[in-house]
Amino acid sequence: MTGKENAQRMEKIVSLCKRRGFIFQSSEIYGGLNGVWDYGPLGVELKNNLKQYWWQVMVRERDDVVGLDGAILTHPAALKASGHVDTFSDPMVDCRTCKARLRADQLAEKNGVKQCPNCGGKDLTEARPFNLMFQTQMGASADPASIAYLRPETAQSIFVQFRNVLDVSRKKLPFGIAQIGKAFRNEINPRNFTFRSREFEQMELEYFCRPEQGMDLLAYWLKERIRFYEEIGISRKRLHVLDVPEKERAFYSKGTFDIEYEFPFGRQELEGVAYRTDYDLQQHIKASGKPLDYFDEETKERFVPHVVEPSAGVDRTVLALICDAYDEDSAPDEKGKMETRIVMRFHPRMAPIKCAIFPLLRNKEALVAKAREVQALLRPHMNVFYDEGGAIGRRYRRQDEIGTPFGVTIDFETLGEKGDELSDTVTLRDRDSMKQERVAIKDLPQLISSKIR
Repeated sequence: MTGKENAQRMEKIVSLCKRRGFIFQSSEIYGGLNGVWDYGPLGVELKNNLKQYWWQVMVRERDDVVGLDGAILTHPAALKASGHVDTFSDPMVDCRTCKARLRADQLAEKNGVKQCPNCGGKDLTEARPFNLMFQTQMGASADPASIAYLRPETAQSIFVQFRNVLDVSRKKLPFGIAQIGKAFRNEINPRNFTFRSREFEQMELEYFCRPEQGMDLLAYWLKERIRFYEEIGISRKRLHVLDVPEKERAFYSKGTFDIEYEFPFGRQELEGVAYRTDYDLQQHIKASGKPLDYFDEETKERFVPHVVEPSAGVDRTVLALICDAYDEDSAPDEKGKMETRIVMRFHPRMAPIKCAIFPLLRNKEALVAKAREVQALLRPHMNVFYDEGGAIGRRYRRQDEIGTPFGVTIDFETLGEKGDELSDTVTLRDRDSMKQERVAIKDLPQLISSKIR
């Protein structure tokens, strides 16, 4: 696609997200809050499906990973030890022409001179560090002793709680601690819809190991994480792996891979898989004076574990799911005339709604009653949606546009009016192929459940 076509595609995706209730601008009625987003009825279902599947794969299906839910408010000493208080910053410049504040490392150059992306001006201030953390006060007094921060990442609570988790879980190396939670960064220039936001959610694993295991586990977790994205329906051809050069890695990292996705606005990072060595635990040992080491019962060694960290963004992955699923094709309307169909081709396990239920006619009580029976039958097994408004073709289109993979239509054959052999059967429609088949009502829970796992 050309740059113009990609921009148009992104505009359509943003429009659909608001129109169909995936994502809204936060505080929109007050003019919006820049870099902050609210997830609507469909968006929260999509987001929860992603998080639940990540937790299933990363925690519940493994013997070597346990979970944690750390606090958002963070002790300043913890972030001082981790380096965030002193060094967690971006270089910022001001445009003297239009007064915009910009990240200095993301400015385009023309003839070797950096310029403002908003007005094209070249009259920029010198770059200066801008700390990205949100600071707040705890308690009744506003003094330095009451300062706390909204966490800029979820990882530090895992490192701080390493000893407690190790003691209660009785795990042996290698093992991991997983967490899903909110983080906050005061971005200079939030952009690209939800991709770069000031409030966001992370899915992180800190996988602790012996020093000699680090590089092998880095390669292992990179492979596992790519497989995860394929399992949730993201096209492998749009995923790319960047081996981050040593000069661009954090100084404590022995290896970092970025898993990138081809968004309409360009190739961007979805997840980082980094070998952080023992830097974080060592920093907290020095700052707190508390032991955060590991004793190997077999070798009788005591040492500070190293860690490999796969760190994914929930919001970025949701956006990748939406961008990857968005498609347009042609389908006949009620009169057989071909029209453009917008369809979200979510993998069934990610789709916000798994199955829609339609009585053929809303004014036939027997059809409506049977449709409600089917709804009650399926509801304990999956998220379903009942729709009786409008022509059946229009209802199909509405569900295609939000990515519902299956539709069940209750018609007169279901009631046995055209022969007993079709009594208590329904039409099951597939979203992608639009093909339909007759299925016994009693078989629906098992059949659809097998397709959405």
